[in-house]
Amino acid sequence: MSTLLFKGKAKAASLLSPNHSHLIFMMPSSSYLILLLLVFNAYHFISADVLTTSIDCGASGSYIESSINWTGDKDLIQNGEAIVVGTSNGLPQAMTTLRVFTTRRKNCYSIAAEKGTRYLLRASFYYGNHDNKATPPVFDLQFDGNHWITVVTSMDTAIFHEAIYVAKADTISVCVAQTFPKMFPFISAVEVRSLTPNMYSQVDANYGLILRRRVAFGTKDIVKYPDDNYDRIWFPAINSGIFTEATSSAIIANTLDNDPPTEVLRNAFITQNTSTAIVLRANLPLMEVPILMNMYFSEVDVLDSTEERSFEFYINDVIVSDPIIPPYGKAIQRYLKNFSASSNTSFALGATSNSTLPPLINALEVFTITDQLTDGTSPDDVGALGDLQKKFVTLQGWKGDPCLPSTFTWDWLNCSTDVTPRITSLYLSGYDLSGSLPDFSSLDALETIDLQNNRLNGPIPDFLGTLPKLKTLNLANNGFSGPVPSSLSKNTNLKLIVSGNPDLCTSGNSCKTTNTKTNTNTNSGSSSNASPSKKKKKKKKSNKLPLILGVTAAALVIFFVALGSLAILHQQRKSAAIAAAATTVTKPGSLIYTSGYKLNIC
Repeated sequence: MSTLLFKGKAKAASLLSPNHSHLIFMMPSSSYLILLLLVFNAYHFISADVLTTSIDCGASGSYIESSINWTGDKDLIQNGEAIVVGTSNGLPQAMTTLRVFTTRRKNCYSIAAEKGTRYLLRASFYYGNHDNKATPPVFDLQFDGNHWITVVTSMDTAIFHEAIYVAKADTISVCVAQTFPKMFPFISAVEVRSLTPNMYSQVDANYGLILRRRVAFGTKDIVKYPDDNYDRIWFPAINSGIFTEATSSAIIANTLDNDPPTEVLRNAFITQNTSTAIVLRANLPLMEVPILMNMYFSEVDVLDSTEERSFEFYINDVIVSDPIIPPYGKAIQRYLKNFSASSNTSFALGATSNSTLPPLINALEVFTITDQLTDGTSPDDVGALGDLQKKFVTLQGWKGDPCLPSTFTWDWLNCSTDVTPRITSLYLSGYDLSGSLPDFSSLDALETIDLQNNRLNGPIPDFLGTLPKLKTLNLANNGFSGPVPSSLSKNTNLKLIVSGNPDLCTSGNSCKTTNTKTNTNTNSGSSSNASPSKKKKKKKKSNKLPLILGVTAAALVIFFVALGSLAILHQQRKSAAIAAAATTVTKPGSLIYTSGYKLNIC
């Protein structure tokens, strides 16, 4: 079992409670960068017990290289430009392509994961002068809303950074973010490997570790898979000539939690005498930072009864450990944590006064401890944004944490500054959104919603009126129809903009019919469901009714007058005929009335 190698003489950093471990690994010192070129050419098939993902950024297909299944990122990310990079230094296929991002604050890959599982992440970068500017860019690397490291790329050398941490959700995000004008971030490969729960469990899950150095002493070559079951990369230490390189022939029983590869434990550096200490280079920054240091020891020789190898760990020439006695055929681990150190801090292994043999060391890992890792944006808010992205294809290119890091929020939203951020604004003007709005009522911290200049249609959703903190709602220049919900129109604290929606009832009067005084914003009455255009047609028809009735009545009057005139004319003709006949038969002095005229007969 691991033993705490830390006495009260050393300066302690802030305490870390035991839980899951979050580790972040940085590329070792620049003297090891060239060795990376050898790493990619020696991969083997990884055990089925280790979940793996290998993404070749900028590639479009899948392939197998050195028993590793690689997948292109064409279907994994929507933004960025895929570029083929010319290489002449034996780099693997994954380094011959990259994806560069010239838009958006950050661009992310989302990778399926199991919550609570510990993963190793590796992000690789090969510039290769792909833009013909001979200016390797500097940019930020992030994971799950946390700052990982600032990437300083090289003109013609591939570099990588690793991260090991416990996933807090069912996805892992790896992001690159632009930090300087005209320096566009890029990425060549993303790899994910699962680890066991006990590995690197010295640190609470709320913290991460940045690797400053991972080194194997006494080996000639890089130690990696298959010697390391988890695809970690152990660089060989450089022997300056003062060390003896030794190799054990013993079968080493490795029961250490971090499970270093046996090949690492079989080899060691040994000083030439007991008066010479092993000085450990930690590769730390100038300023003091909290660190974790893992040291691995295994005896390489069979000692007789007169021999003893015993040594102690020194920090700044002060002993901070009990005597360390490496076992033969087994391994032990000693670690230092909760300690602040810098490049000015010295670390060494020195023989005890009764030791007959000089000190040795097999392997070393040095990490700096990060600030507390974020839990991410509110899960309810993230879920609501996911619903928006499912509905609107143009929003699906944004991945990773929407609010974190705080200087790299998604381009179309604002967030609160809470420990668990909330979405406070949606700025989606001109994003070519079409169709109806999905329900995003769980975004109940929203203060501003700007949806103008899109092609949204249908009724204005009622849930918008239930958002308790909403101050501005801009729905202008869309295709909304029907009445404005009273929860919005009657909200005196809300700035509501709905112009440019021709089929929208913007007031109660515009939704009324002429034959009723009932408010058409209610669900009763057939007129409430009619579209404004149909209502206008009904109104026009109702306005023409008096004219139609008047014309009809006048026509009837003319008809009956004409009919009466014909009757009178007919009667006059009949009376004239009768009068002609009566001159011969009528008695003198008798009067005859024809059509109202009085005739005197002589």
